[in-house]
Amino acid sequence: MEATPVGNPPPGRQGSDAVFRRRRPVDDDPDPVDFDDDTADLDDEVAAEEDDPATEAAEEPAAPVSVSNPQGPWDAADAPADELLDLGGLRVPVVEGFDISITAEEEVPVVVTYSADDGLMQLHAFAAPRSSGIWDEVRDEIAQSLKESGGSASDADGTFGVELRATIPVQQPDGSTALQPARFVGVDGPRWFLRALLTGPMIERPARSAELEAIIRRVVVVRGPDAMAPRDVIPLKLPREVVAAAEAAAADGEDGPPRMPERGPEITEVR
Repeated sequence: MEATPVGNPPPGRQGSDAVFRRRRPVDDDPDPVDFDDDTADLDDEVAAEEDDPATEAAEEPAAPVSVSNPQGPWDAADAPADELLDLGGLRVPVVEGFDISITAEEEVPVVVTYSADDGLMQLHAFAAPRSSGIWDEVRDEIAQSLKESGGSASDADGTFGVELRATIPVQQPDGSTALQPARFVGVDGPRWFLRALLTGPMIERPARSAELEAIIRRVVVVRGPDAMAPRDVIPLKLPREVVAAAEAAAADGEDGPPRMPERGPEITEVR
């Protein structure tokens, strides 16, 4: 499956949206990913053999990469008990005050978005090599892409280690371009990489930023045992509660998108 390159900012509205919100999004919700995505091929010839799934499967096991922050996000093998929404490749918390949507590319769900009136956060998980992290090189690729698009980016110390503080060109309704503040957070895990894009006014408010960081700390990445080339997207799935509700609504002749379950006792799955 071909999906968003890990080293580029997500392409935004280009995928098909499976959107499930508890309230209508405001008209000026940030859309921080309107610029062209034309970064060159992410894997060079030296890494080609390593990136081949068949080669990976045949390799001798190497020492796994440790999660860079012991307080989460988590690998499925080490995750503490928590009440989370099972989306296949990611398990995520349902948090009061944030709507959750899932974006599909080529009909495969790949991106989880937490949105509020003052900003949003996108979560995207990728396969990674057995014995080395990729955040350092991915961060450089994102910075280069942003600078070529008229934005800016620089390294900064963050809660999860080195992150990218950036401005992203965003097209306004009148056709003009404005720069939107953004943070790119990356976490290297055992054979996976989690990228988070935080954007909107909330990221300039410490208390609101802390809420997003708390969500990241609870995320569980489910890499799975299948062979995957490094930088392949880890696919998601719609939660069974949403699928069942959508099927029931369709049987009753109701229109409109299905809704993600709200925070409350109906979210009972503990992983």
